[in-house]
Amino acid sequence: MNIILTENVEGLGTIGDLVKVKPGYARNYLIPGGIAVEANTRNVKQLEHQKRQLERKMQKLTQAAELLKQKIEAVTCSFAHRAGEDGKLFGSVTSMEIEAKLAEAGVEVDRKKIQLVEPIKALGNFEVPVKLQAGVIATIKITVVAAE
Repeated sequence: MNIILTENVEGLGTIGDLVKVKPGYARNYLIPGGIAVEANTRNVKQLEHQKRQLERKMQKLTQAAELLKQKIEAVTCSFAHRAGEDGKLFGSVTSMEIEAKLAEAGVEVDRKKIQLVEPIKALGNFEVPVKLQAGVIATIKITVVAAE
């Protein structure tokens, strides 16, 4: 008997998979438990329609993320902090400061998406990845100079 899974079932498949199981397993366990529905033509067409809708939605998210990536990569963030003679900062550049600089440039990014492993504590040029929607990753160019 062919069924469409509505939940992930270990050893059988994931949501939306069309699988063949024994009729008793489907009738007595999967269908009454709401884990699966029978794979008739109506349910198969409905599944295909839902997959097409999700695909369109993912395309729109990807396009929006690509536009945001272009905006982010066009911006170079410059920070002037007090530093010692060896080039170490007396403070650090954090994701909050990076978020504020991007906001000044007109790019709104949540600071949790800025993938700064640890705060920047030295002078120089750095590249920090930003994780956007749909798996798109942008890179921010950051320059840290000594304040006068």
